[in-house]
Formats: sequence, C-alpha cells, structure tokens
Amino acid sequence: MGIRFADLGVSPQLNHELKRAGFEEPFEVQRETIPDMLLGRDVCCRAPTGSGKTLAFGIPMLERVGKGEPSLPRALILTPTRELAEQIHGVLDPIAWGLNLRVMTIYGGVSYSKQIRRLDRGVDIVVACPGRLLDLIDRENLFLDEVEIVVLDEADRMADMGFTESVCQILEECNPVRQTVMFSATLDDEVAHIRNKYQTDPVTIEVGPKEISVTEMEHHFWLMPNSMKSKITAEAIRKSGRGFIFCRTRAGVERVAEDIEREGLRVTSIHGGMVQNKRQRAVTDFAEGRSHAIVATDVAARGLDIKGIHCVVHYDPPENGKAFKHRSGRTARAGGSGNVISLVQNPQKGKWNRIQREVGLNIKFKPPEFNDLSQHEKIPFIPPSRKGRSGSRERKDRRGRPNDRNDRDKRKHYGKRNRRGSEGSENRSSRGRGKPRFDRNKRPPKGAGRSRGRGGDNKRKSRNKHSRN
Repeated sequence: MGIRFADLGVSPQLNHELKRAGFEEPFEVQRETIPDMLLGRDVCCRAPTGSGKTLAFGIPMLERVGKGEPSLPRALILTPTRELAEQIHGVLDPIAWGLNLRVMTIYGGVSYSKQIRRLDRGVDIVVACPGRLLDLIDRENLFLDEVEIVVLDEADRMADMGFTESVCQILEECNPVRQTVMFSATLDDEVAHIRNKYQTDPVTIEVGPKEISVTEMEHHFWLMPNSMKSKITAEAIRKSGRGFIFCRTRAGVERVAEDIEREGLRVTSIHGGMVQNKRQRAVTDFAEGRSHAIVATDVAARGLDIKGIHCVVHYDPPENGKAFKHRSGRTARAGGSGNVISLVQNPQKGKWNRIQREVGLNIKFKPPEFNDLSQHEKIPFIPPSRKGRSGSRERKDRRGRPNDRNDRDKRKHYGKRNRRGSEGSENRSSRGRGKPRFDRNKRPPKGAGRSRGRGGDNKRKSRNKHSRN
C-alpha cells in the first residue's frame, strides 16, 4: 500500500474528513508539499494545473488555521479568476465543514452586501480575487491584520493578468509574521520578484516538467477563409468530442457561440464581461455533459480542472506561445490524448509561424481534413433552439439593443406621429399599419407657418379678379 495522508502528519480528524470526501491517497505534489507546510515553512511550488495543488495547500491550511473574528479572517487564498475561486471553495468547504471551519469566496460580479454580511458573521478562510478583495479593504469591511497563512495560487497567471501590484498591496496588508505559500505553473521573473520580497527562506518544490508540453496532443493547422471557420469548428467538435473554443474578444465569444449553435451544437460561453452566475452555470453545464463546447476568452485557459475535454480549437490566434500552451493544455491531461486545431487565415500565417517557433512546433498549414482527427466520442446533430437565433425576437442590433418589432414599437419616437398609447390607438388606421388618421381639430395653429392653409386670415386668394355671387 502507498503513502497515506496520515503518514504525512495529517491529524486523525482531518484524515477522517478526507476519506469522507473521497480522498484516500496523496498525489505527488501533496506528498512533497504537505510536510513542509505543516511545519509552518514558506513554500514556492511549481506544479501544472490538475496535479492536486488545491489539497496540497488546503490540507495544511485546514490543519493549522485558527478561528476568525468578524471581518478578520485567519487565512487567505488569492486566485486569478472567479471560476478557480469557486473550484477551490468546492474542494475545501466540505472538508472544512466537518472541522467546524468557515470558508467563503470573494470576487467581483456579485453583490457587495451579501459578501459584507457574510464577513460580519465571521469567517476563517477567504478565497478571493485581488480586485474585489482590495475594494472591501478600502471600504473597511475586511481587515487582513490577523491573516497567518497566505496562499498565492496560479501566481504566474495573476502576473500575466496585471495583478502583481495588487498582490503586493494585499501582502502588505497581511500580518508580517505569517506563512506565505506560492503555487505556480511557471517560475518566471515576476513570480521570482514576489518570492524574493515576501517569502522567508522558501522551500522550492518542482513537480512535473518545467515547461508545459504540447507534444501529448495532436496538432492541426488548417488554412481557411473566415467565412468557413464556424462550420469547420462545429464539424471538428462533432468528430473529435467535447472541447473548448477560444476567441480573442468578448464580442467574438458571443458571436461565435451563436454561429456554432446554428450548426447544431449545444454550447456555453465564458468571458470577463459576464455575471458570475452565468459563468458558473456555463462551467457546470459543460462539466456535467449538458453542453458540447465552451466558447471562451483566455480567462478560461487556466485554472479550470474539467475532465473529458477531447478537443481545443484556436478560433482566433493567441497572444503568444505561452498563451497557446495554456489553451492547448485544456486537453490531453493526465496521460490522455486530444486534438488541438488552429484555424489559420492567409494574413495570419506570419503570426502562427512565430507561435510555432515559440512552442517548438513545425507543422505545415493545410486545408481541413477531418479524417486526420482522432475521434474520442461522437456527437449527434442537435437542432438549435429558437431562442436568440436568426429571426428570433431576442436578436440584437449592432449597438446591442433588442432588434424585435415589439420592442421597437415601445421605444419613444422623436415625434408624435408614431407614438403608441391611448391616443395612438384611437387614431390608428386599419389600412395604414399604425399610421395615425388625420384629425382636423389637431392641426397646427394658424399663422405664418401654414403657407397654404384652408381658412382664416391665411386663406389663399385667387389670382384672377372674378368674384362669386
């Protein structure tokens, strides 16, 4: 029998809660990290996503953390994205409940008042994104003076997203006598800066390859016009199996999601402009098999640990080779295999060649060939629903306004001719499609503005001299 959690120094009560949650034996990163963290040492660990990092820092934190007072948590976990914060909370909260510890998440896109009420009741561990956490600190609804354990999860991703200054500001707010733990997929210069400034004699642990490998998956670079990308993407997902479709912008995500559903696939979407409940519902629907693909920006390229992803489509080219690796790393995880399809347009050949050199690939561009794809599961055609599709009532115009006839009628016109209401309904002509009937009593007032009026002082005089008897 292999090493058990009890062999690493985990208490019997926590070991019981781990078994109740279904965790029997530790992974490699947990075996390497837990003993040093239980001793209170600072740890700097490089490990890939999906290697078991959450329990690697969660178990020692649950073992050592004390009880927090209202607005004064005792432990803090910083993450780059909301989805990763919810994922960590979902792993730790059931175990913490059995230990009578309270865990909460803090991130943007949700109500301030709910988070403040929860903090006022008292919380022991906070899992937070930097932006909303700083907002609550500035509003004096949260204080980090009593934080004794800080974990930076996906530290390199937070640096890539521009959170380095925010992370440093948060660490300055914490108790100076604390344990600081950092987990990252890579240990680049910005991560090294945080390590050198805020950690004390850290134990460096490295698990897995230093660089994210792109050799486990099959790569295809397909050359095509822009008009064919949606049709080719849908067919590739249908041939390969469920997967991710990555776009460059938020607007592109919404547009591509509609196009893919018209091709007969059920998809969800994720980008930074969506409210959190929709983002969480998209992840849940995909993880539980209710959708075939997630259309997303690079916000979903890291942190999400979802099984059964057989295909990744680069609908738009990534920013650089590092982003290409993280996008592609959504598939072929834990020794599996998958297809990575890059859609190339003629003007993008130079950029794709540069990305290939950065990641160590040398694959020729060629027309789409579905027979080259490894088929992992077959997805049948599903007719798209009428909701939000072409010709439906939820279609929007270029400015994002509702583009259906009923809403157009409700919008106010700059004049009174097309206004609907009690007056318009009385004057509506049955043959004029809503055009109001002329009412002689509502004519403009007499005066110089009426050049050819019918009566009064402005009555047009005849040009001849004849008179009527």
